[in-house]
Amino acid sequence: MRALRLVADRKLELADLPSPATPAAGEVQIKVRAVALNHLDLWGYRGMAFARRKLPIVVGVEAAGEIAAIGPDVAAFKPGDRVVMYGALTCGTCKACREGRDNLCENVGGIMGFHIDGFARDLVNMPARLVISVPDGVALRDAACAPIAFATVQHMLFDNARLEPGESVLVHAGGSGIGSVAIKMAKALGCTVITTIGDDAKAEKAKALGADHVINYRTERFEGAVRKITAKKGVDVVFEHVGAETFNGSLLCLKRGGRLVTCGSTSGPSTTINLMQLFQQQYRIIGSFGASMRNIRESLAKMASGLLPVIDTEVALADFERGLARIESRQVFGKIVVTF
Repeated sequence: MRALRLVADRKLELADLPSPATPAAGEVQIKVRAVALNHLDLWGYRGMAFARRKLPIVVGVEAAGEIAAIGPDVAAFKPGDRVVMYGALTCGTCKACREGRDNLCENVGGIMGFHIDGFARDLVNMPARLVISVPDGVALRDAACAPIAFATVQHMLFDNARLEPGESVLVHAGGSGIGSVAIKMAKALGCTVITTIGDDAKAEKAKALGADHVINYRTERFEGAVRKITAKKGVDVVFEHVGAETFNGSLLCLKRGGRLVTCGSTSGPSTTINLMQLFQQQYRIIGSFGASMRNIRESLAKMASGLLPVIDTEVALADFERGLARIESRQVFGKIVVTF
């Protein structure tokens, strides 16, 4: 089978590897049809995977496909079923897993395509418990964006920030994969959505997704613009995933008692904050990582109801690196999907 492997930092290789064995008890074999790209893929490509990784490693953290074969004791799936796969090998037995908090697994085996072999290959065997059916009417290209992009936003906005109808939310990097999803999810709830972009060409696209106000952070200070838009009150929620460049400005955008939820640090992982500001304004800062299996199901249900991802570009497996370059250049608007 074909498999795209990272063999050194910033060096990919399309290799012919042996196909996986017949699935064991409790496993399914999946024919991968689409891989959606994320910053996790870019970080791994750059060599930012930290501990536990051994090269070469098959890349790809988010994917959809079709069941090719099932192992003994698997009743939930049959060959031909369309599915998505969880992006990490969780244990399924620890307290967090038993409670449905999969992204807090105490014995996680690693993130697919980051610490352990990922989905950019023709066939993959997975525990059936980490596989979720795709609803009828949802294209696999779109479904491939559910396990990370959609589910991460679902977890951030609703499990953690507790976003409510009619609230105001600042979404950073509205042209990114998760930023574009956050705009659509918040607007579908009836929220007032303010978003930042780094290119005027993206402004109309962001408005078309439902953003009420668009700020080019390269030409004006977003915190001042948000205070003006909200008549100095600030927003209820900040959807933060940029990191050091925006974190303190994001706090200034919050109203008293506001919530900041963060899942990323693409501009840098370290910052300092004013603790007096934090407690006097009674901010709530919430860290969010990944999502649960429930969040993926919720995301697929939203897709089935018509809330679909924004697809920037589709590329072939051999052009995976070109997709990463587009993310790195910040020219992307939405998701990049690798189709097989």
